[in-house]
Amino acid sequence: MLSHPPSAALCGAKKKAPKPRKRHPPLSFPLGPFLHLLFYSSLFTLLLPLPSHHTRSLSQSWQQLARVFLAVEFSNERSPLLCTLEFPAPTVPMATLPTPIATRPCCLHCGTTDASKLVSSSHYSYRTKLPQSFERVDTKQKLIHRGSVQDLVCSPHRNLLKVSAMTGVSVEDVDQTYTLVTHKLEKGSSYLFRTEVGGQVKVSVTQKNAKYPVFIEVSSLRLPSSTDRLILAWGVYRSDSTCTQTLDFGSLAPDAEPLVRENPLDQISDSEYALELEFDRKQIPFFLSFLLKSSSGLEIRSHTHMKFCIPVGLGRGRPSPLGLSFPAGGSISFAVFSRNAEGVVLCLYDDASADQPTLELDLDPYVNRTGDIWHVSLENPGNFTAYGYRFRGRNNDHFDKGRIILDPYAKIIEKPKNPGAAALTSYRCLGLLSQVKPFNWAGDVRPNLSMERLMVYRLNVKRFTEHKSSQLPADIAGTFSGLAEKIDHFKDLGVNAVLMEPIFPRDEQKGSYMPFHFFSPMSIYGPSSNQISVINSLKDAVKRLHSSGIEVFLEVVFTETADSGALQGIDDPSYYHLSGPVKMRRALNCNYPIVQQFILDSLRHWVIEFHIDGFCFMNASSLLRGFHGESLSRPPLVEAIAFDPILSRTKIIADSWDPINAAQKDVEFPHWKRWAEMNSKFCIDIRNFLRGGGLLSDLATRLCGNGDLFFDGRGPAFSFNFIARNFGLSLVDLVSFSKGELATEFSWNCGEEGPTNKIAVLERRLKQIRNFLFILYLSLGVPVLNMGDECGHSAGGSPTYGARKPFDWTTLKAGFGMQTSQFISFLSSFRRRRGDLLQNRNFLKEESINWHGSDQAPPKWGDPTSRFLAVNLKPEQDTKTSLEGPKTSEGPGDLFIAFNGADQAERVILPPSPKGMGWNRLVDTALHYPGFFLVEGEPVIEQMAGLVSYEMKSHSCALFEATALTG
Repeated sequence: MLSHPPSAALCGAKKKAPKPRKRHPPLSFPLGPFLHLLFYSSLFTLLLPLPSHHTRSLSQSWQQLARVFLAVEFSNERSPLLCTLEFPAPTVPMATLPTPIATRPCCLHCGTTDASKLVSSSHYSYRTKLPQSFERVDTKQKLIHRGSVQDLVCSPHRNLLKVSAMTGVSVEDVDQTYTLVTHKLEKGSSYLFRTEVGGQVKVSVTQKNAKYPVFIEVSSLRLPSSTDRLILAWGVYRSDSTCTQTLDFGSLAPDAEPLVRENPLDQISDSEYALELEFDRKQIPFFLSFLLKSSSGLEIRSHTHMKFCIPVGLGRGRPSPLGLSFPAGGSISFAVFSRNAEGVVLCLYDDASADQPTLELDLDPYVNRTGDIWHVSLENPGNFTAYGYRFRGRNNDHFDKGRIILDPYAKIIEKPKNPGAAALTSYRCLGLLSQVKPFNWAGDVRPNLSMERLMVYRLNVKRFTEHKSSQLPADIAGTFSGLAEKIDHFKDLGVNAVLMEPIFPRDEQKGSYMPFHFFSPMSIYGPSSNQISVINSLKDAVKRLHSSGIEVFLEVVFTETADSGALQGIDDPSYYHLSGPVKMRRALNCNYPIVQQFILDSLRHWVIEFHIDGFCFMNASSLLRGFHGESLSRPPLVEAIAFDPILSRTKIIADSWDPINAAQKDVEFPHWKRWAEMNSKFCIDIRNFLRGGGLLSDLATRLCGNGDLFFDGRGPAFSFNFIARNFGLSLVDLVSFSKGELATEFSWNCGEEGPTNKIAVLERRLKQIRNFLFILYLSLGVPVLNMGDECGHSAGGSPTYGARKPFDWTTLKAGFGMQTSQFISFLSSFRRRRGDLLQNRNFLKEESINWHGSDQAPPKWGDPTSRFLAVNLKPEQDTKTSLEGPKTSEGPGDLFIAFNGADQAERVILPPSPKGMGWNRLVDTALHYPGFFLVEGEPVIEQMAGLVSYEMKSHSCALFEATALTG
């Protein structure tokens, strides 16, 4: 609907004055100390003594009623309450009033100076239109006032303080009483433009019930001829600014001309014009595009030589926070980064499964852009349920205006939709216009375990419980809820932290390590396809794990994305490496400032919203790349993560394994004494020793905390040790396959390749599995157990990630699975009990470690054929009790650990035990189940006074503990 006030007469003309607009309240000021001060100081100024030839006594001044109106207007986005007040004051002759409050020859909206015809001018301020009303009580005579407005402070882009002063004259001497009235400022926005020929255009958009009035004011604009009229040529559009449409936004024929409407503006004075348009709520949102024309044919545009453009039903939005936000008042705010895009289109859907958007809104770069952030707010979301963006730019290699792209910061997303066979590798995914209700975290306490106490279990959420043997309902199997149902299994193993493989939405054809989104879990891990249910099920799983003292870590990949469907097309030169040695549209430019902020925001989101306790950064060596692919010694992102206050209590682990190229990329990783590392060197050296290679010194270094890697201010607790992982051979395959293509795995088949029925080979494999687990849990550092290794899962000798099978829970009840899982439980318990030696944050002192050969002679460090090593660990003298277990007057005893990697047996001589103690054998991996490990231990009998020896079979390990003698 179009409406505008009748034409106003020129000053001095005898035409009828325009219909008065709403009256200004004489005094309006927020109830705050600052404006109270402003009010009283202004009042004091007005009541200062005047020159003697104009003064009168106060008693005389009160006999005539004069009005001094002081209007204070404070506008901001929160629409504060204003109070209105009018009061009598001494009469002051007009000629003596200060210039800012003296009556002008004519009023803004009138054509004569006749007092009986003067009306108050309307007031408009940035974001808010001031209500024009006040109440009068017990009025005996009609009061007519006139005023002149002087704007003292005006800023179109910030919260505005505007002070105006008016004088009023009463027609009769009569007392008036006015009430105090409160008003709430109307919701709206104002935009101020400069024209290309001088002058200003101010547009105010407000909301009144179901209407959207648009008030256009033109000031300081003089037309070439006094007979010229100013005309508004306007149209509305949504997605294409070159094609204005009908107000019902129906489809136009392809060759149809843009619809342009023309309406004359009311001339208020020689250089001031005004017009009001009004639109219905059901027509929003849209953009109002217009230019000014004179009746003589002159066209006037903005100072940029473009048409004026104003959003109606759309707010400018805010550049922060990025993504979707929900300000108070029911609106929705959108913000997205793109430095190189020349245009951004917001695409809205009322059905997320639809192929095409219901509504597209082309954002104006002058209104909806701050720096490199495009932003807009939608005042009436209506039936819209999902959204995405189109980006336009000059370089078609970087932008595809036909493709709809997911908001990188979307917190809730729909399930990806494959757009068709022509683009099999690309996804179309939308963000959902909804919020997750606050989760009930009451009672959740983060375990906050120290690094040295951790024992980690790495798993794939889906494969962990999706097998029917898990005996979980179909809607729970393979989900976060299914994971939480297996907490007892973690407790049985002694695990106190789980490390989940990546759970971000990903390219399913490429596996878990090719994500296309970083702020939400993938829908396949929830009980249904509903994304909110997935989010809540993860939160519930974390809460249940925390209640059992188990921390939750996530593997994350921030160096690579899916080949398409991720951040491609938003701003490739900013997000990706497009130059230098790394030229891929999937390699993220992690140390570029906006990408660094993006990664930090993602990590904080997972910590704040999901209470995640730590992160393992895959392909961490790529985090050290600079803008152009160069290697950085002090990468900004790595340093920022180390010192971020929200991430300060989380565990941050660097893993230099490249899952995309299946290669290890070990580097000297900068750590600031905060970063831990997945220790691939531990894995290689232990595998090499047990297959008959390597040096004894390599084994000794790994056992004592990897001093060559972590003796730089960190300590053994920063080494995350593993034998097998989700890439490469599983633990069982490691001792069953060693064909030529597996050379990089450092495996040994123990005498025969693949499955076998030979007893000798099977016994050797069983001993080797026990040896790997034994060394893993008795070495200083954090042990990391891989899913399925506790029950002998095999991938048939394939080292590929995709060859791994779902966890078969029936194998835990088989002989091998039962004894192996019990052995792991024993090792975990012993590790906790002897934490004084095995869970030490710092390296052991030299006097606490003694190395031995089989005959108590020094080890043969330089002999590559020597396969025997023993170590005697002694607790510090001031240690009186163990961390767990019974206390004794003697305190915890010494440990003696022996490793025989040779093909023949060795008789080892144990060192003398401490006074009052004797040696107990706890583990011998060569013995049969259940005797190969003993919780209470078995005493080792002295062969002669002061001499204790023990025969160790080939390829075996043994553990002895000194305990107090009884009897």
